[in-house]
Amino acid sequence: MLRSLFAGVTGLQAHQIAMDVESNNIANVNTIGFKYSRANFSDLLAQTAQIATAPQGDLGGKNAVQIGLGTTINSVTRIMTQGSIQNTDKNTDVAIQGDGFFIVSSDAGSTYKYSRSGDFKFDAGGNFVDNGGFIVQGWVRDETTGKVDSTAPITNINIPPGLTTPANPSAVVTLKANLDSGETVETFNPTNEMATYNLTDYLAYVGGAVTPQALTANAIRTANTDVSEDMKVMFNEQGRSMVMQAGQGVWISYKPAVENATITNVQGAFSFDLNGTTISGTTPGTIPADNAGYIAQQINAKTALTGVVATVGAAGALQLTNDNSRASDLDATKNIRITAVNAGATAVGIVATVADNNNTTAYNYTYASNAVDLANNAAPINTTFRTTEQLRIIMQEHAQLITGGTGIEVVINDEGQYKFTNNNDGDATQEDLKLQVTAYSSTAGNITKNVRFTEVMQAIDGTLIEGSTGIRLSQSLNAATHSASIDIYDSLGSKHTLKMDFRKTGVDAATGATWSMKLSVPAPGEINTIAPLNEISGQVSFGPDGSLSSYTPTNVNYTGNNGSSPNQNINIDLGTSNAFDGITSFDATSGTSGISQDGFPGGDIVGIRIDQSGTLIGSFSNGRSFGLAQIGMAKFTNNEGLVADGGNVFLQSANSGDPIIGTAATAGRGFMQSSALEASNVDLSKSLTNLIIIQRGYQANGKTITTSDTLLETLLGIKR
Repeated sequence: MLRSLFAGVTGLQAHQIAMDVESNNIANVNTIGFKYSRANFSDLLAQTAQIATAPQGDLGGKNAVQIGLGTTINSVTRIMTQGSIQNTDKNTDVAIQGDGFFIVSSDAGSTYKYSRSGDFKFDAGGNFVDNGGFIVQGWVRDETTGKVDSTAPITNINIPPGLTTPANPSAVVTLKANLDSGETVETFNPTNEMATYNLTDYLAYVGGAVTPQALTANAIRTANTDVSEDMKVMFNEQGRSMVMQAGQGVWISYKPAVENATITNVQGAFSFDLNGTTISGTTPGTIPADNAGYIAQQINAKTALTGVVATVGAAGALQLTNDNSRASDLDATKNIRITAVNAGATAVGIVATVADNNNTTAYNYTYASNAVDLANNAAPINTTFRTTEQLRIIMQEHAQLITGGTGIEVVINDEGQYKFTNNNDGDATQEDLKLQVTAYSSTAGNITKNVRFTEVMQAIDGTLIEGSTGIRLSQSLNAATHSASIDIYDSLGSKHTLKMDFRKTGVDAATGATWSMKLSVPAPGEINTIAPLNEISGQVSFGPDGSLSSYTPTNVNYTGNNGSSPNQNINIDLGTSNAFDGITSFDATSGTSGISQDGFPGGDIVGIRIDQSGTLIGSFSNGRSFGLAQIGMAKFTNNEGLVADGGNVFLQSANSGDPIIGTAATAGRGFMQSSALEASNVDLSKSLTNLIIIQRGYQANGKTITTSDTLLETLLGIKR
């Protein structure tokens, strides 16, 4: 009888404990990071009235007869499920999404406590603390390396108030760009400007016989040669490449070729070759004008082949003229060349005034892919050129030679155009210039017309009167270019602009393209030891596949001349040789896809944010942001084995296992979410339901006691 009384008492006691547990859950429904607990009931020892027996013969076995002695709470389980994440407006609030605990300490790391509550803040000393004043543990930035080393032991996270970062001088400039290798480019600039000088001075210069009068001209020549550009890499005004091949070029006539002859009244057969075409016949022989007229007819009948037109003047004067304007590309239609003159032609006077049988006023200028040495020219002057400057030299010399006008000048202006002028040279002779450009080709040499180059040069067609203010201009010649610039910093944090200018200078079918590279900084900054001190030149070479082959310079020494540290070494990183990780040269528009440098000025901290790895990233007034510290996280083998210590923290126990410390989002640890907190995982509806269940259980156990008491009263009544 008494057993039922004691069983009821144990039930009351167990349900009271369950009520205590559930009440605590409900009390902490709004506690940040709280994990609710569950009371686990277990029955007490049972009194065995009859033991179990095994089957014997025809008699079956019997189960034991046991009478339970009540219940107890044998454990309270903490449920470590994830609480919901609630966004906040505080950037130092941190929630853990997943497994793991924050680590805090009140004694500089001698002992640790663990928490899921991320309501952190900075105290007056710059310590990163929770609401209990415990300092959050993690890793801080090493001032020497500038890195946060998460492999080192954890320590107090402290960020000094008013933190400043000193200036960091630039040490590396990295560029990723493409330089257009196509036949049509969108970014280009005029070819370099070229002044005029006398070819005689040029030959004296390269031959070593420089006179004092030639010094100025030779100085110009030196400057011109230094910046002269290969015609093969030139582009027209529309950005289309000349695509010059060896042997291609143009005819340029400086004035019509004219020859005069006095025809006699001698009758007879004649024959001579005019520009490679045979002119023959028999003159009437009675009147000179008739003979001249007959010869003129024979010449004009073949004008399409020779380019020469014959006219008859008074007293049988015969004039041969070639204005060099025939569209035919062959040299047979240019100039006047009379050869193979027979005795009959001599008798009638066809070559009476032709001293050398050759009247040249037009030259064909052809491109050579190899170097051209004008110093080795023989008469007539070589018409082969490779660079823009060589073409300028020989055009000016031919114009002066043919017309006799030393006032004729040819320059390349700042628009990249060949500019012809005809100044008065002071003599009494009128030396006019009539320019005529036609295409050049050669079936013998398998040389085709270069239409684009011809169009560029045909713009000079026209007449220049000596002493006039008139000019004749070609179309612009242009070079493919690209520029990029970036601000660099010296040791004082002062900002300077480093500009990088690229210009296409060469193309080789086997080895690829070459571009010049000029680095420049504003004065008074210096990056060179020779003038100009604020710029330095080099080049970039590419392989046939557009990959980077090599480049110079690979670094510069910058001196700001403003009190900052001199000879600041700055590495220029254009990529890896034979790779495509930096600067390339594909058939695509030139453009910079990325340019960066590692310097920055000094700055004060203006804000801190926390990323998913728990890194506290400081933002500074200089626009820089970098990690100042990183929050550590601990993971346990048995989270339920942790012991609550109040204040939203847990302690390690013998059954929790040792903490495995590391960074968020690694090795099974969850990630961190800033400006958020983890809410309690208490389910209020479930807890209230549990209250009802516990209440009913308590009431039922109370009934057990009162019922047992009634039975005892009945038993006592038997005695009465």
